[in-house]
Amino acid sequence: MPSPTIENAPRIIALANQKGGVAKTTTTINLAAGLAELGANVLVIDLDPQGNASTGFGIELANRSLTTYDLMVEDAPLDLVIHQTGIERVSICPANADLSSADMEMVANEKRSFLLRDALRQPSMAEFGFDFILIDCPPSLNLLTVNALVACHSVLIPLQSEFFALEGLSQLMLTVREIRQTANNDLRIEGVLLTMYDKRNNLSQLVAADARENLGDLVFKTIIPRNVRVSEAPSYALPVLAYDSASKGSEAYRALSLEIAERYGMKQKATQGPN
Repeated sequence: MPSPTIENAPRIIALANQKGGVAKTTTTINLAAGLAELGANVLVIDLDPQGNASTGFGIELANRSLTTYDLMVEDAPLDLVIHQTGIERVSICPANADLSSADMEMVANEKRSFLLRDALRQPSMAEFGFDFILIDCPPSLNLLTVNALVACHSVLIPLQSEFFALEGLSQLMLTVREIRQTANNDLRIEGVLLTMYDKRNNLSQLVAADARENLGDLVFKTIIPRNVRVSEAPSYALPVLAYDSASKGSEAYRALSLEIAERYGMKQKATQGPN
């Protein structure tokens, strides 16, 4: 797989699951931090009207005068929307409640499904030197999520290790297939990530076994455990890797970051650790 660094074009990964509470935003924040530790430059696109990824990186509401909404709907330039976070090599396009009305405003636009794709392909994008762009999607299969799937190269699906976890996955897979056939021929599944896993719980073990039996190699080797430090970190506006670097949650997100980095020709860079 070619390295995004060599190509000077960022690898765009959407994190999506229409079911809420599956650690989608938590994974976006900590995967960004983990990839940055490995030396990658990462941009997070907050595409959720709740703006939790923005809050998780410490971007105050008062500082979100221009957001992903402006990037998509108002053609705002990237350099005016992108914020530096407190984490080295991680930037973010923040979100606020303005995105709640974006679906209705975009529906009359004949290019409504391509607005984010076009925004992320502004000529000025190359100047930032991003290796990865991570899109934190809302917990629904609405027009915002469709924009993410059209704009990205692949979709990472967090899957909670609980009952009914696999039930909603089929609809997302159908949506991915439809987008691939109509608007983004190169779209593929980056992988399914088991989250909130409790090894003491038989149900978690059954869900993991069921996922691997049904999805095979699509399931990441890395499993994200249920960990109190992961839950606490957002209240301090930090990724868990910065909040408690030695926690089990941090170890897991580092393993996930390494698993992804190695796919894209960053193996040697990754093993060297942070610059």
